[in-house]
Amino acid sequence: MTAPTAPTAAGCAAPDQAAPLPASLDLEKETVITGAVRSEAGDAVAGAYVRLLDSTGEFTAEVVTSPAGQFRFFAAPGTWTLRALSRHGNGDTTVTAARGINEVTVTVAP
Repeated sequence: MTAPTAPTAAGCAAPDQAAPLPASLDLEKETVITGAVRSEAGDAVAGAYVRLLDSTGEFTAEVVTSPAGQFRFFAAPGTWTLRALSRHGNGDTTVTAARGINEVTVTVAP
């Protein structure tokens, strides 16, 4: 019998939110919404669930923040709501994303 192996990065989990953007990414064609979840005191919130909601409030995607509170979505240009849910509280932020990198901070409060 062989020993179990550790899961590989090729699993079905979301990519590492703190990883650098791929070098092949064409920011003239792509829209990236990225940023961090912070507490009211400004501390990073690790393990928060960040939801991407479209302009009608419909759920589109969800990721879990990195240990530094980072998140990233690849989306279409337009108006989006980011909803962070965490043990420190919840928070919403609206962003009008254009092609390229769109930096956003979501602040959570109890």
